Amino acid sequence: MKWTSLNDLREKYLSFFESKGHLRLNSFSLVPNNDKSLLLINSGMAPMKKYFTGEVTPPSKRVTTCQKCIRTPDLERVGHTARHGTYFEMLGNFSFGDYFKEQAIPWAWEFLTKVLEIPENLLWPSVYEEDDEAYAIWRDVIGVPEEHIVRLGKEDNFWEHGTGPCGPCSEIYFDRGEKYGCGSPDCKPGCDCDRYMEIWNNVFSQFNNMGDGTYTELEHKNIDTGMGLERLACVMQGVDNMFEVDTVRNILNKVCEISGVRYGVDAKADISIRAITDHARASVFMISDGIIPSNEGRGYVLRRLIRRAARHGRLIGINRPFLAELCEAVIAENRGAYTELDEKRELILKVISNEEANFARTIDQGLGMLNELTSKGGVLSGDDAFKLYDTYGFPLDLTKDILSEQGMTVDEERFKELMENQRRLARSSRKASDGESWKSDEISFDNIPKTEFLGYTEDCCDSNILDIVCGGEHTASAVSGDKAVVVLDKTVFYGESGGQVGDTGTISLDGAVFKVSDTKKTSGGVFMHFGTVESGELSVGDTVTAKIDTERRSAIRRNHTAAHLLQAGLRSVLGTHVEQAGQLVNENAVRFDFTHFSALTDKEISEVESFVNSVILSGITVESREMPIEEAKKLGAMALFGEKYGNVVRVVSAEDKSVEFCGGTHVDNTAKIGLFRIISESSVAAGVRRIEAVTGFGVINLLSHYKELAAETAASLKAGSIEDIAKRAAQVTAELKESEKRIEKLEAQIASSKINGIMEKAEKVGPLRVITARIDGTAADELRKMADSVRAQNSDAVAVFAAVNGEKLTFCAACGADAVKQGAHAGNLVKEVALLAGGKGGGKPDSAMAGGRDITKADEALKAAADIVKAQIGAV
Repeated sequence: MKWTSLNDLREKYLSFFESKGHLRLNSFSLVPNNDKSLLLINSGMAPMKKYFTGEVTPPSKRVTTCQKCIRTPDLERVGHTARHGTYFEMLGNFSFGDYFKEQAIPWAWEFLTKVLEIPENLLWPSVYEEDDEAYAIWRDVIGVPEEHIVRLGKEDNFWEHGTGPCGPCSEIYFDRGEKYGCGSPDCKPGCDCDRYMEIWNNVFSQFNNMGDGTYTELEHKNIDTGMGLERLACVMQGVDNMFEVDTVRNILNKVCEISGVRYGVDAKADISIRAITDHARASVFMISDGIIPSNEGRGYVLRRLIRRAARHGRLIGINRPFLAELCEAVIAENRGAYTELDEKRELILKVISNEEANFARTIDQGLGMLNELTSKGGVLSGDDAFKLYDTYGFPLDLTKDILSEQGMTVDEERFKELMENQRRLARSSRKASDGESWKSDEISFDNIPKTEFLGYTEDCCDSNILDIVCGGEHTASAVSGDKAVVVLDKTVFYGESGGQVGDTGTISLDGAVFKVSDTKKTSGGVFMHFGTVESGELSVGDTVTAKIDTERRSAIRRNHTAAHLLQAGLRSVLGTHVEQAGQLVNENAVRFDFTHFSALTDKEISEVESFVNSVILSGITVESREMPIEEAKKLGAMALFGEKYGNVVRVVSAEDKSVEFCGGTHVDNTAKIGLFRIISESSVAAGVRRIEAVTGFGVINLLSHYKELAAETAASLKAGSIEDIAKRAAQVTAELKESEKRIEKLEAQIASSKINGIMEKAEKVGPLRVITARIDGTAADELRKMADSVRAQNSDAVAVFAAVNGEKLTFCAACGADAVKQGAHAGNLVKEVALLAGGKGGGKPDSAMAGGRDITKADEALKAAADIVKAQIGAV
């Protein structure tokens, strides 16, 4: 048993199962694909559930992977113990109806004892208490002594999750030695002490849980193996926890280098060092899979991780941005197995830096507020916790962390209630329940083969109807008026995917016409043509003609190719951190979402447009080719975030201007796009921008619309022609400015007249004159001008005016220079006056504004002004 690095262990495992006929697949994205039951991939088998259920045909009956995983239920414990972590890798070998226990068990033993050379006497298998078959294999085939085989109950050794596939488990435990044990002579796997560490779990998926307490045998039995890579590395490296494993320890050492704090010296500092190490690992892999910090869903998980790491950095004395520097270490330790980390490096560092900077802007204010709130101890109110979240960006986990350090708790129920009220979306992970994770909302097409797609080169084809669905039920035929889904053996209709909408058109036979309003495809590759039978009858087995709306398809092609050129233009102008974060391509426009952290300037938008139009007008040939994925990567082909690709991919390229993985439809020459015009640029979420643009006839229609607007504007301005608009607009602007000046002069004269009348009614208060008046219908700024005019012309005056406009009550106060010297204070005065009308306000000693809520109290409030001034100056 030799020390083995984590990276070597991963390779040894995958190579071993390749030698056993398994297809090695790259790790799936952390973002679940077509699985609403999970927020993030949390196990090796999670991305392959549809292979197990038979909804999707696996690329091989034998598969082996090393899967990236994120689990966050115990996030607040990460750092506090060396056991908890959010990010880990899960090794797995899987059989989809191929081999079973007779091979899975011996292969597990062979890998551990022959490849890794772990002494047999240190390994203890466990089996489900009723699984005599597995027990016999361990005893009779492998030769493990009976006293080294442990039978455990359903809670420990039977895997099930609601209804659906399930089965017994057989785990393999590693004996860490007596020093980790409880001292009991009966100590063995299943004991609560730390002596026996589970390192391998074979799940024998052989039953179907019917949901009523009964189980039926599965026709095709499966193997689902799970083995934590970091846990196995602990065994092979002789260390106690994942933070001591070589690659993780190197990242931890970088934290120590940045902070100048030694690990293992101070328990409190160690908590922060571990938390930062774990969160940096998780954040790097989440961002590389296209997750951007936000306030909901998986984006919120990422935000919590980054901000928690930043706060722990401060706790150990790091008072500068440091997470991007640390993430360089994470990339360095993992780039060999995950090449996408280098490809996404610029994006990862920008996202991390941007989120850390955003948090830094508010953390000091937030901590200050929290310190005030915690000075009395006890329970922090949900309202205060929500304010910390909503105003200062403190995730609840971070608030709980800080509170726990002071022996306090928080009213989580109230916090959650406020979150629900504001967003109407659950902040926490969506968890599968009652077997939800095994359900599918797709129409089931059992025994229907993949649809052959001819639409890249053809607009029309003859096909056979394989299935018809009406009202959710499979049927033999559909007649005029029926809304239905028609499945063909081959089609020219593109099924919605990759952001491109599905095709429309007709499926016809003699006098029967089915008008297709949309096309989608199942995860199994079956194309569904949605629509209505307009005439006649269509039946399963009929030979029909499928024809797309070619004019609509041509517009979609133009927009889709333009989307590729747009991404190339954005990366050229803004930088290679730009990645596609979503798109919608239809016949009307292209909507493109991308990673970027500020609004585009007019200059940047213009440069992007120029880039795209230059490529269009260059008339570059657009090629679509299928090739091995490694060859495509060598060409620099851009891949979509979170998309899982097979060994052979379709690459769409416009020479070296744009090269992307894409299964959509495109023009064959950029010139056919016509022209390209950006019509809007906006924010979608933190770190994600959106551009909407048009091409071809869309640009022509836009120009026509602009021309109509210009003509209407010319008519409204009474300009001679469109060309005269600018000149006429300048004239009108000058005329308006002159009119405004005359109006201001007249208003000043009127105000002066009013003020003269008001001054005559001034009340003497000591050496000062107090003037109050209600001038309804006067705007707030005009009211201030009148009060300031009194102040400027009368140094001994204190003016308090009120104005009602509709339902709005405004107060204004002003004090002359001598009045201020005597102790009069406009800000305090107007505050007290407004308070009498249920309002609030304040301001400077010489001028201030306030608002009132109760209009009926306006006169009463004004009457109190003189007494308030009297109190301010101490007049008798």
